[in-house]
Amino acid sequence: MALNIARTAAQSSIARARARPSTIIYAVTRASSSTPRRAATNCPPSSSTSPNHPHFPCVDAHAARESRLMAAFSQQTAPAPQDETGPEVPYARPNPKSYNVYHHPHPLPLTYSPEPLPSFDIAYETWGTLSPAKDNVILLHTGLSASSHAASTPTNPADGWWEKFIGPGKALDTDQFFIICTNVLGGCYGSTGPSSIEPATGKPWATRFPVISVFDMVRAQFCLLDHLGVHKLYASVGCSMGAMQSLAAGWLHPERVGKLVSISGTARSSPSSVAMRFAQRSVLMADPNWNNGFYYDGLPPHTGMKLARQIATITYRSGPEWDQRFGRQMRPLPESEAPSNGPRPPALCPDFLIETYLDHQGESFCLKYDANSLIYISKAMDLFDMTDSALKSLQLRPSKRHTSTYPEHHPNPGTQQPHKTSHSKSHPPPVNPPPHLSDLAKGMAPLAHIPTLVLGVQSDILFTVEQQREVADALRMGGNENVSYYELGGVWGHDTFLIDVLNVGGAIRGFLS
Repeated sequence: MALNIARTAAQSSIARARARPSTIIYAVTRASSSTPRRAATNCPPSSSTSPNHPHFPCVDAHAARESRLMAAFSQQTAPAPQDETGPEVPYARPNPKSYNVYHHPHPLPLTYSPEPLPSFDIAYETWGTLSPAKDNVILLHTGLSASSHAASTPTNPADGWWEKFIGPGKALDTDQFFIICTNVLGGCYGSTGPSSIEPATGKPWATRFPVISVFDMVRAQFCLLDHLGVHKLYASVGCSMGAMQSLAAGWLHPERVGKLVSISGTARSSPSSVAMRFAQRSVLMADPNWNNGFYYDGLPPHTGMKLARQIATITYRSGPEWDQRFGRQMRPLPESEAPSNGPRPPALCPDFLIETYLDHQGESFCLKYDANSLIYISKAMDLFDMTDSALKSLQLRPSKRHTSTYPEHHPNPGTQQPHKTSHSKSHPPPVNPPPHLSDLAKGMAPLAHIPTLVLGVQSDILFTVEQQREVADALRMGGNENVSYYELGGVWGHDTFLIDVLNVGGAIRGFLS
């Protein structure tokens, strides 16, 4: 009976959302891990654990979350945010008072849309002191879901997503540099994205928002730099999707970027990473609450977001770490569930600690990030391709002040000094280079005069170490004589850039000095 009521109420809220589009900005904050939604099931709810009366606490948890959300929605309030105690670096929604917002009132041309974005906001935070000549600026690019809050500030003392890397004497030394970090275009933490109000309609953009590219994100960032009077960056630094932005920044404006840092990124999204992100979007868009992206007047697709985050989390770490950290340990059983004799009865809900970990990660994320932003930004990552043929098909070119240096038909860099791919004993020249490598080298030729640091992680399964080698190879084949390349060990996988302060931070600090 309770399940039917919940379903009826959910259907009613969706019907209301379809009947009267909202003018309310998406502002649902993350909810307690004790408030999940019930998924559809043919099994009757029961407190009994006998085979004839199956009991699924994980499904009941979903139903509890849905009920709390509906109660909060009916009162036009959001569930109270709670402190996150999980083991991961926090990506908390920043307090609106803790970041600056630059409003760009002019249209922004977009890569894939014939119509420009009429105007946009970019949220940003800064650390350090801007020099009188404005020549000590480092632009820090974020990963997919991060906010502009990369480190604590006087107005927001909460730890940022790169807290251990920013500050006096740290990798990004605030005694020397002025650090700027933005929430990307398409995001939901202060920058314009699908949850923002569309000026023409006064309603959230939702999926009317145009598809954007990584290059569009960077163009918006350079509008901010123009506003701040910053002509040239000391360095462009990025990890994961931020590494894509960092390379794109140097490509779009080679004369305005002094140094490049690319950590666990890529210059061309691989089929495997595209597949992983597609799976995340698929489960998210299959959530009935997604409603083709028009959910801002109803319940957000929290179950789809939870599942998408679980898939993503698997790609952020490595199998050896899971083994060291969790092994095959089982979750502790309360006394009421412990068997009096015989083996422990397995459950269809989480039994293993690794399952409870994934459940925690999905639960802590599902209400603190906008689902449409996840879809749009992950799609932008899939589309990223710096091969010459891909860039030409999009009619992209570096800034006009620099195009004369790279004529339209410069020699094929794949035939120039092939020894440049031999950087170290751990990275010999590729015996069988991928077919696209010469095309990628030609596309990355505008970066030839920018000293670049490339960091890869051997245990990374999302952006594999082969992709990092490919970036370094393409840069050198494209004429860059100043490429520093390092491979890091460890078991942390893709998240190494968040965790390995000693090696990641040391390499950055040495390169920037």
